[in-house]
Amino acid sequence: MASLSGGQIVVEVMKKEGVKNAFCVPGESYLGVIDALYEHSEIQLISTRHEGGASFMAEAYAKASGEVGVCMATRGPGATNLSIGLHTAMQDSTPLVALIGQVERPFKGKEAFQEVEFSSYFSHLCKWAIEIDSVERIPEMLHRAFYTARSGRPGPVVVSLPHDMLEDTIEYVEGTVVENIVPEVGEDAIEKILGKLYAAKQPVIIAGGGVTQTKSANELIQFADAIKIPVVTSFRRFDAFPNDHVNYAGSLGFGSDKKLLNYIKHADVILSIGNRFSQVTTQDYTLIGEHTEIIQVDIDPNSIGKSYPATIGIVTDAKKFLQKCVQQVKKVKDDNREKILKECHDAYLTFSTLPERSNETNYAEMNAVVSDLMSVVSSDTIITSDAGNFFGWISKYYRFTEEGTYIGPTSGAMGYGLPAAIGAKIACPDKKVISFSGDGGFMMTLQELETAVRCNVPVIAVVINNNMYGTIRMHQEKQFPKRVMATGLTNPNFAELARLFGCHGEQVKESEEFLPALERALKSDKPVVIEVLTNPDVLSAAQAEKNVEIQYT
Repeated sequence: MASLSGGQIVVEVMKKEGVKNAFCVPGESYLGVIDALYEHSEIQLISTRHEGGASFMAEAYAKASGEVGVCMATRGPGATNLSIGLHTAMQDSTPLVALIGQVERPFKGKEAFQEVEFSSYFSHLCKWAIEIDSVERIPEMLHRAFYTARSGRPGPVVVSLPHDMLEDTIEYVEGTVVENIVPEVGEDAIEKILGKLYAAKQPVIIAGGGVTQTKSANELIQFADAIKIPVVTSFRRFDAFPNDHVNYAGSLGFGSDKKLLNYIKHADVILSIGNRFSQVTTQDYTLIGEHTEIIQVDIDPNSIGKSYPATIGIVTDAKKFLQKCVQQVKKVKDDNREKILKECHDAYLTFSTLPERSNETNYAEMNAVVSDLMSVVSSDTIITSDAGNFFGWISKYYRFTEEGTYIGPTSGAMGYGLPAAIGAKIACPDKKVISFSGDGGFMMTLQELETAVRCNVPVIAVVINNNMYGTIRMHQEKQFPKRVMATGLTNPNFAELARLFGCHGEQVKESEEFLPALERALKSDKPVVIEVLTNPDVLSAAQAEKNVEIQYT
């Protein structure tokens, strides 16, 4: 047996767990891990410009690859910077392991340099937060960390690694990769569920992150086709079901179609698959009617009945459940169900059809931008996004027809779009990846353009610039009229700034300039920034449709 340091053993576990990429800002407290990676070219270490960018990249990489994402940071400030991506992973149920350097063991509890008690700090942000005090326990506890991240409802795990522990040496004994066995659902339970769905007069399926996480869109298509029930996707899970399919009725979230919400409110049976009934999905928990029966399928028993009482709770993952349903379902022939499907899908098509372009000449119009985007990108293009009103145009009008093509934060994290695109592109190098950000969010992580250039990751970043925190301005105007403050911004020329980083950069001032810029970006072999200047008086897709301007004071 070889004598290895703690840092070397950490890397041996990473190898055994199949880690191919890790994202970090280097720090002295875990240099033992970085040094050990020098000997292992099979694991690519991507050094980023901010720990928030590193955690966002790792989180999006995990979503795109289906593997556990890995990020690393130093103690104290580095770890706290990392936390935004860990919160995102927790809310999005994304498997992620964060390795964090810690102060030397003899110095703990003395308010040592950059000391933070990570187990308590991260306890409510993550599935599990541990500190490994003994080099002998690294294989056991780090393998357990990876298992915890990917099992049950996936999520982030923080592993604190004291600086001096990483320098201890022992005779290395390999640990074990824990196999994750998903619980099966019995045939009798499936028959009971199918019976309720057959008998329902106004049923609906809500597909959530459990479907996207397990890549179960094909099984859901087969099941929905057979049983003739409309399918709705939960907040920011647009690609859980093809939007052009006759069973698709739309998505839930901000600005959902009122006809869709009314249909769900009056549904007699809801089949929820891998959906947490979050605040945004449920329209502040007002979506479900009192007499609606809920059949809730979730890998996490703690999610069953958490937001609404469930008539039937099934603990399994979406793919296992849908595979059993496909095996046991009998094809439904019902003219009324066909009529309901057509009405729901037609309503979605009407709601999601872009209005005609306006004659706006002073700015680029978002309706035109989305129309041109859909006209040229391939169906397997991955779209990533920040939070913000600018995304309302994408969520309403862009039609996702393939699974694995949208990556966005249900946590509402700003600054996510660009680093997420980099992580997704590293996971899927053969696919085009386009990020959408507002000017406020883009400024939070634009330094990761340097990471993209240095690591040769050719992503396309579209920045919608209206020189303000637009979402907050909209709420400010509604809640505190004529008392605007703190939401106005000034920005650099993002296209020029991108060129200074070594990217290709273009600024779009009018609608007809966007399509040529996008076509050039799609042909580029290096990172691209397209800055789109939009009207600051048009803050939402709904407002644009009504042609109403907000008057600022």
